[in-house]
Amino acid sequence: MIQLFRVYKNFGSKNPALIDINLEVRKGEFVFVTGPSGAGKTTLLKIILCSERPTSGYALVNGRNLSRINDKELAFLRRKIGVVFQDFKLLPKRNVFQNVALALEITGVSFSIIRKRVHQTLRYLGLADKEGCYPPQLSGGEQQRVAIARAIINNPLIFLADEPTGSLDPDLTIEIMALLREIHARGTTVIVATHSQELLRDTTRRVVNLNKGRIV
Repeated sequence: MIQLFRVYKNFGSKNPALIDINLEVRKGEFVFVTGPSGAGKTTLLKIILCSERPTSGYALVNGRNLSRINDKELAFLRRKIGVVFQDFKLLPKRNVFQNVALALEITGVSFSIIRKRVHQTLRYLGLADKEGCYPPQLSGGEQQRVAIARAIINNPLIFLADEPTGSLDPDLTIEIMALLREIHARGTTVIVATHSQELLRDTTRRVVNLNKGRIV
């Protein structure tokens, strides 16, 4: 599903963001990526998301070499990847329905299908009564669930979450992690980047440790 071979990423500074990364994530796997701030976790997710390309080395996602596909193929591949960012990236002037629908609108789906799938997804995440609300009117946990709804509306093959519980209290953290396990149970490959040792304490999932851009 995801294969990285000797991947380096340099943004122009003396210290590369990623150094000699070799990693394979199998289809349907649930993997944690951990490490301190600045370890390279977000950069690694961006490589998998195809929003950044390796400075050197090779990254294959769903069998496609990211260095050899054109922009049209890249756009199609990224539709198969759902992502939740640290700051949610919800559009404040769009309500919940519109934020979630956006992921379908850009694929050219008809409004009747969009309406049906958005309603279904919001019900699944317990947000059916919030679809007319705007992000500033929501709690942090509700905003996180809206971001997850937008990420899974396309039934992605891969789901990436960057510090999905970083700003949430312990009860909401449990709730969000339960949602991610449900998403994984549907057959989605899930990768969660986190610096939280609480999330990792009792996990049976594979944990990839990064430090200063290297897997350690």
